[in-house]
Amino acid sequence: MRDRLCGEVTGRLLDAGVHGVQVNVADAAVAPAAGLRITTSERPADAVVSVWVDSATIRFRRPVDDAIATVADAAAAYLVTESTPLPNTRFPAEPGARSTGFAQLAFLRRREDLPETEWLDIWLNDHTGVALDTQSTFLYVQNVVVRILTAGAAPWDAIVEEAFPADAMTDPHAFFDAVGDDERLDRHRQRMLHSVGRFVDLASIEVIPTSRYVMRPVPGAEASA
Repeated sequence: MRDRLCGEVTGRLLDAGVHGVQVNVADAAVAPAAGLRITTSERPADAVVSVWVDSATIRFRRPVDDAIATVADAAAAYLVTESTPLPNTRFPAEPGARSTGFAQLAFLRRREDLPETEWLDIWLNDHTGVALDTQSTFLYVQNVVVRILTAGAAPWDAIVEEAFPADAMTDPHAFFDAVGDDERLDRHRQRMLHSVGRFVDLASIEVIPTSRYVMRPVPGAEASA
């Protein structure tokens, strides 16, 4: 799937006029991160293709859907607003090549007891700092789902992408920015778990470790190596 997504599918998407293409796929390179994978739905994602378009209305989106359909039995599409509190300046992606480390995708539902405005405030204005302070991320992207575009898609409220060094696939100390320090590891892990529990429905969360391929960077979003 990776080769087809990064090859013929990307070609069709670019021919359709999208401004940017990124492929995240659970390929062999992230097999060591299997212990980080969390699934709660019947059909968790094996890959995510992000495209930047002028319009997501079905008339203009159809070529995108058709391209994805050539490799996927089933696919879900979401319109999102993207925020990047931590741009990747440490390991800039080389277009078409596998990016450094791995990218963890988290699919989130908000807690039912929280109004949307309060959920967004806790997540974006408070939790963001916790995530940046307690993990070894070098990229942090927050996508708020504005609209579900395809029938039958899982009702996610947000999709988060965090890039980590490769060692973080198997080493919690590396993941939580606490190499060589058990007390710091425990402190960071507990702080992160407590913060997430304030706004995320933990019974429905999905976490998918992926390889990240920036096929066509969005101008100004991430400089190439």
